[in-house]
Amino acid sequence: MFEKILTVCTGNICRSPLAEFLLRERLAAAGKKVEVRSAGIGALVGHPADDTTQDVARKHGTALDGHRAQQLDTELTRWADLILVMEKHHFDAVTDLDPTARGKTFYLGHWNKAEIPDPYRRGEDVHEEVHQAIAGAVEKWIAKL
Repeated sequence: MFEKILTVCTGNICRSPLAEFLLRERLAAAGKKVEVRSAGIGALVGHPADDTTQDVARKHGTALDGHRAQQLDTELTRWADLILVMEKHHFDAVTDLDPTARGKTFYLGHWNKAEIPDPYRRGEDVHEEVHQAIAGAVEKWIAKL
């Protein structure tokens, strides 16, 4: 059982916070005590989640309140039992930063064999598609955890 999960994207304001909050909610609903955090490989440190990401999440019943972007570092990679990334360059950044993280780093879309594209500065329709992709990937992980 994984007790500490880290989600990673680029700026830590769209995909990884959404995945973090959805994982936290779904794991709690499943009665699993797991700590979930998120970070970015090029984080907009201290920024809240993107406004459009927040709006779409809220429409689906998830509030991203209190999120503040943080930079990925080795303290976080070593804290985590499982690291979930969105794209290949995130995987590469995690394993370049901390080669010991290779065996515990996977794509969030692993079970769907899909990367999750960045919706930053794109329309609400793209954010909606990404929300659906992340929510679906989270459900697959919940079933495996």
